[in-house]
Amino acid sequence: MTAALTEQLTQQTDNLAALKVLLDKELHLIGSRDAEALMTLLKEKEALLSTIQNLDEIINPQLQVLQQAAPLPDEIQSHIDEAKTLLSECQYCTEVNQLAVEQGQLRLVHLRNLMMDVRAKESLTYDKAGKKKGGFSGKGVSA
Repeated sequence: MTAALTEQLTQQTDNLAALKVLLDKELHLIGSRDAEALMTLLKEKEALLSTIQNLDEIINPQLQVLQQAAPLPDEIQSHIDEAKTLLSECQYCTEVNQLAVEQGQLRLVHLRNLMMDVRAKESLTYDKAGKKKGGFSGKGVSA
């Protein structure tokens, strides 16, 4: 039982290491704004997360049974510690990527607002009383 569990934990740490690599690529793609490559990577990430979750569901009951019998062997405990370390690194990378996406969205909103301001200034006219008036000038009205 412990040999199979050790193999599964090794596979899980490999999966988490692969997830960390994908998260690093994701950050690069967010920065380069390559939407097509980012969508492909997101599909890969989703499949890998599903694999990680499925393997967790297999490993957890085995670990609980083993923990009840005696303390975990050092080899298994080291795999668990490595997996926890990789998981916390993946969580940190996910937070960084989330901030990068939010910053990108804020830049787009700011750019849109700047463009709206430019359009508003281009359409600025004056009425007969000499007061500023927004909007496009109609027929026969000149500033």
